[in-house]
Amino acid sequence: MDLDAIAGELDRQLSTVDFERDRAYPGDPGGRQPVHTVYVPADRVRPGLAAAWGAQARAALAEHAPDGAALAAATGVDGAAGLRGRVLAKLTAEPIEDLRVDLEDGFGAPGEAEEDAAARSAGRALREDLAAGTAPPFCGVRPKGLEPALRRRGLRSLALFLTELVDGGLPPGFVITFPKVTSAAQVTSAVWLCGRLEQELGLAEGALRFELQVETTQAILGPDGRATVAEMVHASEGRCAGLHYGTYDYSAACGVTAALQSTAHPVADHARMVMLLAAAGTGVRLSDGSTNILPVGGSAEVHAGWRLHARLVRRSLDSAYYQGWDLHPHQLPTRFLATYAFYREAFPAAAARLRAYRDRIAGTVLDEPATAQALAIGLVRGLDCGALAAEEVEQAVGAERAELEVLARRRIG
Repeated sequence: MDLDAIAGELDRQLSTVDFERDRAYPGDPGGRQPVHTVYVPADRVRPGLAAAWGAQARAALAEHAPDGAALAAATGVDGAAGLRGRVLAKLTAEPIEDLRVDLEDGFGAPGEAEEDAAARSAGRALREDLAAGTAPPFCGVRPKGLEPALRRRGLRSLALFLTELVDGGLPPGFVITFPKVTSAAQVTSAVWLCGRLEQELGLAEGALRFELQVETTQAILGPDGRATVAEMVHASEGRCAGLHYGTYDYSAACGVTAALQSTAHPVADHARMVMLLAAAGTGVRLSDGSTNILPVGGSAEVHAGWRLHARLVRRSLDSAYYQGWDLHPHQLPTRFLATYAFYREAFPAAAARLRAYRDRIAGTVLDEPATAQALAIGLVRGLDCGALAAEEVEQAVGAERAELEVLARRRIG
């Protein structure tokens, strides 16, 4: 039996499908994913914004949860007492991981001159923080969308913002967030727009990437019954970096009454799972939406807001959504608290299982390569956000971070 000849013929027959699969599903891109995106209206973006948000978050902790026991009681998060110091350190060193300058719903429509001024001012403010080394590690802008009524205004604001920003160079990881997309045709136009802006601004080809906000029912299910969001991802020509779920627009479009609109509603779960399947293996990352119940007011109101936010953050993490939106400085403590609790709870078992897999130790769990990869990805995520320390991970797993990153990015299948 000429196995080489048979194998060669299989390679020939399947070469096209192999190529198309690798092109469409390149796997995780590697690198850090922020645990949240903070949306700030453009007219409120000032130099030093991240530090100011961190100070407000620390003040909220001092007033409403002055010690570990109080934080545990206020949030209902298991292990909160032991995590308060770690959260405080995060709020001091890196209170915002990803900033999105908002020129859409959070900004409104104050008038042409006012929006021009805000777009320019926000671009300058972010440029100053980048030059000073005080900007968040990730950033971007959300202009008004591509629908007819707002298309020209959105383009103008985006161009004004970018003109001010790129005077100092485009920051790494910068993205444009396109809201309320409804079709793959809009994504194709977004690809063209990014290329044209690169030419106009003197940026390298491919420098501008974007996120798509899934806020319309048409983005999930097309008139022909197909999952539109999957078509959008593959129409982006590699420029789509993420899919963000828009809680309130999507819920309203489904007819959910305002009192019940939430990332925990069944319509949200359905949309987010379709998004998860559409993005799987493509290198496009996912972000959950926000809650508009803010932890502000007296301690009772703050504690109620914290409990809700912490519960929703944990729910997202359990659903494989490792990023979400935050809208107020007082949400930062529970964003990091719930995230840290998630990774630290998983750490002992994940480390032991990965060590057993690496060392081929027989145990009660027989992990396959794909699961080992998932374990490594979880540990790297925990390291990235500050939930885990490099020393404890290396000691528990018997591997340095570099080896974990190789395992996390290994292609399976």
